[in-house]
Amino acid sequence: MGAADTLNSLIKSAAGTCKPILGMLLGIMMISASNGSFAQDRTLISFPIQDLSSDRGISEEKITRPKEVSDAKIEKTPANRMEKYPYFQRPAHYTLLTPRQQCALQDVAGGELPQIPSGKSANLFFSQDLSLNFNTPDRKQVLDWRTGSGKSYLIPALEISGFILALNGIARLTNPDVTEDGKKVYSSNFSSSWDHLVHGPWVIDTDGFGVNQLNHSYQGAIYQNLARSTGLGFWESAGYTFMGSFLWEIGGETTKPSINDQIASGIAGNFLGEPLFRMASLLLEHGDPGFWRELGAALISPPTGFNRLVFGDRFGVIFPSHDPPIFWRVRLGATRTDYTSGGNPESFEHNGATADFSMTYGLPGKPGYPYNRPFDYFQFELTTVSNGDNSLENLMSRGLLLGKAYEVGESFRGIWGLYGSYDYISPRFFRVSSTALSFGTTGQWWLSRSAALQSSALVGMGYGAAGNISGEGQRDYHYGATGQGLLALRLILGDVAMLEATLREYYISDLASTTPRGSEIIGRLNLGLTFRIYGHHAIGVQYLLSARDGDYVDLPNQHQRMGTFTLVYTLLSDTRFGAVEWRKSR
Repeated sequence: MGAADTLNSLIKSAAGTCKPILGMLLGIMMISASNGSFAQDRTLISFPIQDLSSDRGISEEKITRPKEVSDAKIEKTPANRMEKYPYFQRPAHYTLLTPRQQCALQDVAGGELPQIPSGKSANLFFSQDLSLNFNTPDRKQVLDWRTGSGKSYLIPALEISGFILALNGIARLTNPDVTEDGKKVYSSNFSSSWDHLVHGPWVIDTDGFGVNQLNHSYQGAIYQNLARSTGLGFWESAGYTFMGSFLWEIGGETTKPSINDQIASGIAGNFLGEPLFRMASLLLEHGDPGFWRELGAALISPPTGFNRLVFGDRFGVIFPSHDPPIFWRVRLGATRTDYTSGGNPESFEHNGATADFSMTYGLPGKPGYPYNRPFDYFQFELTTVSNGDNSLENLMSRGLLLGKAYEVGESFRGIWGLYGSYDYISPRFFRVSSTALSFGTTGQWWLSRSAALQSSALVGMGYGAAGNISGEGQRDYHYGATGQGLLALRLILGDVAMLEATLREYYISDLASTTPRGSEIIGRLNLGLTFRIYGHHAIGVQYLLSARDGDYVDLPNQHQRMGTFTLVYTLLSDTRFGAVEWRKSR
């Protein structure tokens, strides 16, 4: 039993699992989408930026300004501004900050600048990161994402420890009689913790699939976001996530520490947590972070909202996205599902509804966009269905951990390197989940002036779970070392239509498993066609085929197949379906 069981029991009266948290995430993203929170069609003013504190020269940057802002206000900079803020190193320069930062264009030399009408461009010089907050006199007490000053190593350590203690304390009150191996599960103490630390043994536990593969990963995402929202980088936060999971396994319960929980919370938590942190930051970055945006960001990443509320200006500076090319969509649809099982002939038909959100962050091709931070590119997908027993159909995240951009000729741009992924796929009758590292590439190829092909190809190894088998104890699935691959293609036909196909394959072996008696092969093919009808609104069709083959020495071979046809309405962030343009205009 894990910490996720405790979280699970706390909200059992509402829905019975942690899935409502993810449903809330989908809801806020749908609200954000309808309100244009991540909108790409904004007035953009392009400026050449000169870093006056170094000799790096001029680089390009785009500043997003809402269309309703008709001009830029101008005022003189106080003479003591240079003394108060060390970023002002030269006697004459201009500074532009977005309206949400409540600053204006300023001329240190005292000259007047013409107003800049909406939609126009101007050449101005900058001497600092535009994400800096000039409203706080003492910069040492405020987080600076560029330099790392103001970040904290102590605060997330205390927060994670406090979260674990609180979780254990609540579990003692709400589940005082839960026992395993003759011991009360949550009555842990120094003696049991020391025994776990010194003797272990580390095992693969027998908790349910959703608890182990979903709830534990979300718990790890909480650890990760607590560290990220206090200014720590991805790799630093990954260490906190891993140690947070380790602390719970050692001291949170009297049960034996669990290997699979350590992977799901300590590793998968990072691959799920980073996209949540980035999306919450992006919501705050695009527009004034008022009440609704703060609430939306807190629902996407509760630790981010908590630290912004508790510490105010200290961690109120928004994580700089570097203006990534983004494509997101929200889809609502009606479904028809057919199910067959070859080993034990049966059939099932079901009509229902579905809602999903997906975002691609950092699409290849934008000139000057860097891929020097983990998850500067990522793909996030969340799908819910109208099935009371299993409402979360999938939750998937993959991102570039280490890699670089490349180009082939004038028409192809791409990235390649090491990707980290977390997949949770749970159709009605069988399921698969994995945490993996993969090598691969993502790119875009302009086939003609208006047609583009986007693609991703990955192959890797990880640790996963799958099945719908008559396993031992509480488990109806098995763990094992997992090989997996992905091929995704998206054909974009101008602003008219998009055709896409995604194939995923998982092989869950009997290596590193407590039941080395068989294997699973699970495939998933997703085909879709989308037509834009007006503005950002589109309609489309989708066919999703999921198949499972189970091969076990003590069970009959099993073959299961599910096909789901969906008619969908789609809200698009981009009328060109996310195609990135880098070519020179004619």
